[in-house]
Amino acid sequence: MRRAAPHPPVRIDAALEDPGLVERLLFDNGPYWTIQRYVASQAELAAVSREAGEQLRAVTLPWFRQDWAYERPLISGVEPILGNPAFADAARKVFDARVVRPLIVYVNLMAPIAFAGEGHIDVPAFRGVDRTHTPIWLLHQMGRSGLFARWQIDIATAVSWFYEGEGGAFDYWQDGPERPPQRHAPPYTNTAIVGDNDFMFHRVAEIGGPETAPPVPISLDALLRPDRSEAGTWEIADGDREVARLPRESIRVSVSWKAEVFRDEGAARIRDAREDDLDLERVVSRFVEDLSDRGKPIPRPAEPLHDPDFIAALTETYPLPDLVYP
Repeated sequence: MRRAAPHPPVRIDAALEDPGLVERLLFDNGPYWTIQRYVASQAELAAVSREAGEQLRAVTLPWFRQDWAYERPLISGVEPILGNPAFADAARKVFDARVVRPLIVYVNLMAPIAFAGEGHIDVPAFRGVDRTHTPIWLLHQMGRSGLFARWQIDIATAVSWFYEGEGGAFDYWQDGPERPPQRHAPPYTNTAIVGDNDFMFHRVAEIGGPETAPPVPISLDALLRPDRSEAGTWEIADGDREVARLPRESIRVSVSWKAEVFRDEGAARIRDAREDDLDLERVVSRFVEDLSDRGKPIPRPAEPLHDPDFIAALTETYPLPDLVYP
C-alpha cells in the first residue's frame, strides 16, 4: 500500500558552510537547458501533470536545469554539497533512518514567471527501475498506483535556495494534499527544507512582482547562461537569437540534493543484493493485471514506454489527487 502521508520535513537555517560556492558553480558550469526537455511527449507530460500540463504544452517555460552529481560528481567543486553532513543528519531525522547514501545534486534556475506549475511530487525510484533507464511518466504512475510500494526506495530531498527577489516561494503540502500547504518564502538564501518529496506535494509560487511580463516565447532548445562580458548579467538564448538579458538577482536559484535512505543496514543490503529487483516486464504485467481487475482490460502493449493508449489508460486509472491551494 502507498504511504498514507509524507514524513514531516526538517528546516535547516544554514544549508552550506560556504554559500558562495553555489554562485561560483553557477557561473562556471553553464549553459543550462529547459526543464521540459526531461519529458518526451505530450502524453507523457499529461501523466506527470494535470492543470499545469495544459499550460506547459502550450509554452516552454524559462525554467532551466543541470545535473551536478548523479552517483558521482559530474562537475568539479560539487563535493561539499553532495557530502553535506547537515543534509544527511536531517535526512536521518525525517526518515528515522540509520543509513543515508547521497546520490544526486541538481540545480534549477527560473526567470520571472507568473505561473511555474501546480503542486507535484518528485520522480520516485524503485529497486531495479529508476530514471536512469525508465521514463519519468512511468515512474510517477508506479508511485501513484501503490502497486509497487514494496520496491519503492525512500529518498530524502534537501532543497536549498539562493534568491532574494520578489515571489518565488516554496509551497509544500506536509499535511497531505487535502490540507492547505505551508509556505517558505524569501528572504531564504542558504536555507533548506529536507523532506519526503516523492510523497510530499510541493510547488514554486509565482516569481517576480505583479508587473512581471509573460515569458518571451522560447523553444525546448533554449538555454540560460552567464554573460561573461558583463558581470552579474545572464542571457536566455534560443539558437542564434538572444531572447532576454537578466540580472542575476532576478533569477530564482534552488539546489536539490537527494539521498537514498534505509532504516538499517539490513534494508540497505536488500537494495545492494538486487535479488528482489523489478524489471519492465514485471511492471507492465502488474499494470495490465490491475487494469483487468478494475474492469478496464487493455491489450499488453508491444511498446509500453511509447504506447499512447497504454499511457492514457494508466493516467486515467491512477490520477493525481486534488490539492487544496492557499
